[in-house]
Amino acid sequence: MPPRRWIAHLDMDAFYASVELLRYPELAGQPVVIGGGRRHQPQLQADGTRRFATLAGYAGRGVITTATYPARDLGVHSGMGLMKAALRAPQAVLLPTDFEQYRAYSRRFKAAVAEVAPVIEDRGIDEIYIDLTEQPGAQEAVGHDPHGGVRAICLDIKNNVKRATGLSCSIGVTPNKLLSKIASDLDKPDGLALLTEADIAERIWPLPVRRINGIGPKAGAKLAALGIATIAQLAQCERAGLIERFGQSYGAWLYDASHGIDERPLVTHSEPVSMSRETTFERDLHAKRDRAELSAIFTRLAEQVASDLQCKGYLGRTIGIKLRFEDFKTVTRDMSIALATQDAATIRLAAGLCLKRVDLARRIRLLGVRVGTLQRAG
Repeated sequence: MPPRRWIAHLDMDAFYASVELLRYPELAGQPVVIGGGRRHQPQLQADGTRRFATLAGYAGRGVITTATYPARDLGVHSGMGLMKAALRAPQAVLLPTDFEQYRAYSRRFKAAVAEVAPVIEDRGIDEIYIDLTEQPGAQEAVGHDPHGGVRAICLDIKNNVKRATGLSCSIGVTPNKLLSKIASDLDKPDGLALLTEADIAERIWPLPVRRINGIGPKAGAKLAALGIATIAQLAQCERAGLIERFGQSYGAWLYDASHGIDERPLVTHSEPVSMSRETTFERDLHAKRDRAELSAIFTRLAEQVASDLQCKGYLGRTIGIKLRFEDFKTVTRDMSIALATQDAATIRLAAGLCLKRVDLARRIRLLGVRVGTLQRAG
C-alpha cells in the first residue's frame, strides 16, 4: 500500500508587515499598513524615538501591499487603495516598502524549511509547498494521534522558521496542493491545520467558492449568478452541468476542486521566463514636463532588473517596456538584441529605444522594464 500523501503549504503571516515590526518593535499590536513611498520613512526624533507617518490625510494612488492583523480588523487589506484605507483607518501607521529586506528574509525562511524538509516548490516571496510524504516519521502515529508524525514535522518547520527569522508562519497540510493552500489560511496567524479527505465536508465545504485558488472574480461572479456561493453548493453540481456552462477543462476542474481532488506534483525547479521591475507613480507623470524624474526612474528600473539577473545568474536577449497611461490603457514594446546581457546600461539603452516607439502624449501612470528570452550565465 503506498504511503499517505502529505503536502504542506507554508504561508508567512503578514510577511512584509511582520518584517517591518522586527525593525520597529514599538509598533507591535498597532494597525500598520505597508505600501507608502520614501516620503513615509519614519523620522528619528531628538529624544531617540521615531515619528511615524499615518494614513490620515493620505493623498495619492498607492495601494496596500500588506497590513498587520490589527489593521485588517479595521477593514483594510492588501490591494486596497491607500486613500480608501485612510477613510477606514486614518490612525493606522503607514510604512514604505523595502523589497530588498523582504527578499533577504524570504531566503532565510526558505533555508530554515529546507533544513527540516528539503522537497520544496517555491511559490513566491512568502509562500512555498513542501512534500512531506517521504519525510522520515511522516507516516507514523504519535500516541492517539494517527497523524502525529506529520504534525510534529510541521511544528519543527514552524519552530525552525521562528528561530531563523523571528517571524511566524501558518501551515496547511493535506493530501494535495489545492487543499493545503486553503488550509494554511484557516487558523492564521501562527496556525497549523491538518486535514484529510474526511475533513472536507466540515472544514472546506462551508467556505466561499473564491477560497479555491483558481476561482477568480469572473468565475466567482458567474457562479454567484447561478446561486452558487459556497464550495458545498459547487460540490452538489453535476460534472456534466459544470462542463456545459464553463467548458470541458475548467468545468471538470471546478467539479474536482470542490471535492478536494488535485493530483498535481510539486515543481521543485523551474527556469524563469523573464524578469521585470515596474512602479506605479503617486501622480501621473508627463513625458516632457517630468522628463528628468521619469528618466531617473527608468534608469533605476533598468538597474534593478540588471541586479536581479546578476543575482540569479541569468542573461537575456529580449528587452521590453510596459506603460500604463492615465486612462488605464496599457502598452508594451520589446526588441531583441544580438548578445544576451545582464548589463544595466545595455538594458537601459534598449528599453529607451522601445520607449521611442510609443506615443507619449498622455500622462503616464505606470512604467516597467522587462528582460526575457533568458539563459543561464556562463
